[in-house]
Amino acid sequence: MADIVSLKRDHAEEQAPDRGILRIILSNPPANLLSLEVMRDIQAELDRARDDHAVRAIVISAAGKMFCAGHDLKQMTAHRADADGGRAYFEETFDTCSRLMLSIVRHPKPVIAQVDGVATAAGCQLVASCDLAIASDQATFGVNGINVGLFCTTPGVALVRGLKPKHAMEMLLTGEMVDAATAKDFGLVNRVVPREYLNQIVTKYAQTIASKPASTLKLGKEAFYRQSEMNLAEAYDYASRVMVDNLMAGDAKEGISAFIGKRKPEWKAE
Repeated sequence: MADIVSLKRDHAEEQAPDRGILRIILSNPPANLLSLEVMRDIQAELDRARDDHAVRAIVISAAGKMFCAGHDLKQMTAHRADADGGRAYFEETFDTCSRLMLSIVRHPKPVIAQVDGVATAAGCQLVASCDLAIASDQATFGVNGINVGLFCTTPGVALVRGLKPKHAMEMLLTGEMVDAATAKDFGLVNRVVPREYLNQIVTKYAQTIASKPASTLKLGKEAFYRQSEMNLAEAYDYASRVMVDNLMAGDAKEGISAFIGKRKPEWKAE
């Protein structure tokens, strides 16, 4: 693991604040750019976490004053000197980025973005790809590729699935930054909180999620995104079948029994 991405785990102590939470921290300030190396490191951690039963929720945050300024344009520009003008490197960069964003959406563990400072271009895409996003009141967001002649097409994939189309297009066409309150109005983030409470509130969200039955979280997250790509009738048919399967599962039997019996449920260990 390179030092451009750092980790924080704590599964040992029953009462530890981060028990069950994996924190992936972008640690290549000042811009925390998504170079190929960084994206590969994040991908490797996500892949490892899939089968790590100690991980119940994942938080992606950043060190320094910026969350993430997107791809490393200097790194990409250097490859224009390649024999093919950089095409192969550009293809590798965006293939790696697309796989990473898709991995977040399809990951069996919920992923939360903890955003402080600037999140632009692919950094904004990263926020939009996470299941939840909590931002400080000092956070700002943008997809400003248009300002350098590059339409943020791949960030647009995540934006149009989380924001209203006109809000997404406003960001993509103007390249202007929006503040945290506007990002919340647009649907890019769930909550905006004072900077000094950001980590505390994100931890509370992650702890709440980590306390839920892992099998149900996995089933529910997958179903949420799958049905969103279907038409209404197909979505209800699919969701109904998932509900039946869910009801037949052990954690649902235990949870309902505990609710009726007015006791705390004991979730099955993964």
